[in-house]
Amino acid sequence: MLLEIEGLNSHYGRIHALKSANLTVREGELVALVGANGAGKTTLLRTLSGVHPASSGVVRFDGRDITRMNAVRRVAEGVIQVPEGRQLFGPLTVEDNLRLGAFRRGSGTPDADLEHLYELFPVLRVKRDQPAGTLSGGQQQIVALGRALMAKPRLLLLDEPSMGLAPLLVAEIFEAVQRLKREGVTILLVEQNAHAALSIADRGYVIETGEIVLSDTGPALLSNERVRQAYLGL
Repeated sequence: MLLEIEGLNSHYGRIHALKSANLTVREGELVALVGANGAGKTTLLRTLSGVHPASSGVVRFDGRDITRMNAVRRVAEGVIQVPEGRQLFGPLTVEDNLRLGAFRRGSGTPDADLEHLYELFPVLRVKRDQPAGTLSGGQQQIVALGRALMAKPRLLLLDEPSMGLAPLLVAEIFEAVQRLKREGVTILLVEQNAHAALSIADRGYVIETGEIVLSDTGPALLSNERVRQAYLGL
């Protein structure tokens, strides 16, 4: 088990945003966390990456308790988050944005990894000299994914990668996520688009008002009547 969350709680002042959450991710899995806006999805990711503190509970990564570890040390351990909204450095070129992802790696050059990234996502090679801010939303999301991969993640946290994208671009982004899974990347995917996320997930969790209320395989949750009515509009 690569990631284990037990009884995780998190607050924003008096607001109890995450309530006794339990979740696991095995190495090589793609696990989806789905729910409505404000359900606590991003709070859970921010707590995992160390950007937001846990109030109580335990987070274990590869068997080690990292609950009180700061965000910088978690990045060094291989916990890498692609934030909601991409947050690229718009004036910098695509390649500069990608190389920044390797900043915390220390020794060695990122050139071989950069070349592999260009093979994995050919659009990055084509656009590598363009300012990242001039790209389409879908292309910017690919850059954000690539930047995270340059950090050599052991666990990739994806926060709403399809947000604000047209349906055709959403399909491209989820194909890119599947490509990463085939590369062996372990992924925790947070998404409001429940159908798209659960369609590619090995397992999934449903979160409502800060509580994880359902968990099962991706296909089983897709066929679950409660999920179909609440999140799939069926």
